[in-house]
Amino acid sequence: MGFENLDKDAGLTVLNNFLEEHSYIDGYTATQADVAVFEAIKGPVPAKFPHVARWYNHINARGGKTAKFPGVKKAASAYGPAVSAPVPARAASPVRAKSPAKPAPAAAPAKKVDDEEDFDLFGSDDEEEDAAKAAVTAQRLKEYNEKKAAKPKPVAKSMVILDVKPWDDETDMKAMEESVRSISMEGLVWGTSKLVAIGYGIKKLQITAVVEDDKVGVDDLSDQISAFEDYVQSVDVASFNKL
Repeated sequence: MGFENLDKDAGLTVLNNFLEEHSYIDGYTATQADVAVFEAIKGPVPAKFPHVARWYNHINARGGKTAKFPGVKKAASAYGPAVSAPVPARAASPVRAKSPAKPAPAAAPAKKVDDEEDFDLFGSDDEEEDAAKAAVTAQRLKEYNEKKAAKPKPVAKSMVILDVKPWDDETDMKAMEESVRSISMEGLVWGTSKLVAIGYGIKKLQITAVVEDDKVGVDDLSDQISAFEDYVQSVDVASFNKL
């Protein structure tokens, strides 16, 4: 009857016993017979059928149901030991005795088994080689991620222009600027400055600073400048640009 009930343990047992001595369903290479039996198996192959599992994964890797193997696909029941081998139970009947030459083809499968033992497509060497490749790939990926994590990230910086306004036109602007520049913080670099007229003889100090965003807060810097109450009336952010 060939391979039947491949969705049950009984059918998978027959197929597992067959694939223990055969690489493919029919012949020495993959054909449409393999596709037919592949389609008849429903779902993942249980681990207790190792020969079926190796064959199933091999056919699936080569295309599975859509594989373009040679041959004409038949029903799964058209393949298997019960289809190709003679029936020993009736070998003793007078009618069967007329063709003693039938046992001769049985010698061919024996040679086929020997050939396949020399050329096992599902041998452990391939599995060990695949495992070794996977281990090398995993190690290289780990090393790459470690190097990427160790690579220093660019420091986020911003350029800030502050308007520092005095109380009146009698404020000592030079002393006010010296006070502002006396503020020292990690990640703070003072830049250029100039006095800008704002009316009635009063000038404001416009000063530039480059700050590291993670270390210097503009609000905190403004508060420290405002602490010089003898000179500073107010502090405004005139410009803020990311570098």
